[in-house]
Amino acid sequence: MKLSVKSDYAARAVLSLARRHHRNVPTRVEEIARENGLPANYLVQILIELKSHQIVRSIRGKEGGYQLSRPPAEISIADILRCVHGPLFDSPALSDPKCPPELRVGWHQLQAAVEAEAGRINFQQMLDSAADRERMFYI
Repeated sequence: MKLSVKSDYAARAVLSLARRHHRNVPTRVEEIARENGLPANYLVQILIELKSHQIVRSIRGKEGGYQLSRPPAEISIADILRCVHGPLFDSPALSDPKCPPELRVGWHQLQAAVEAEAGRINFQQMLDSAADRERMFYI
């Protein structure tokens, strides 16, 4: 499974918004882009896609920007990848009647594993993991 730059940028944008979620204040595209070293014009397109999948919402006006549509614990990596690419794992063999059945079973197992694991990883876990690393003391 090979992920695109677009999926990485989308995940970075959501992580940036997750860090600010407790403030309940919109974040401007330029700030997210600067924080992550992303091109703002491309990021706008990604945020529009995320908005169409109810992952983020936009607030208009001078003090406007983007916010998460729901808490970080309710947004998984699977949500982001589906938004950007559609199905997380797809193979022509899954619907090919000429594919040997035992191989198709293997592809279905892999598909289920990818879906399950990506669905378990949420943005709150990422934030908590980063906070735990910051609290660690080294001797």
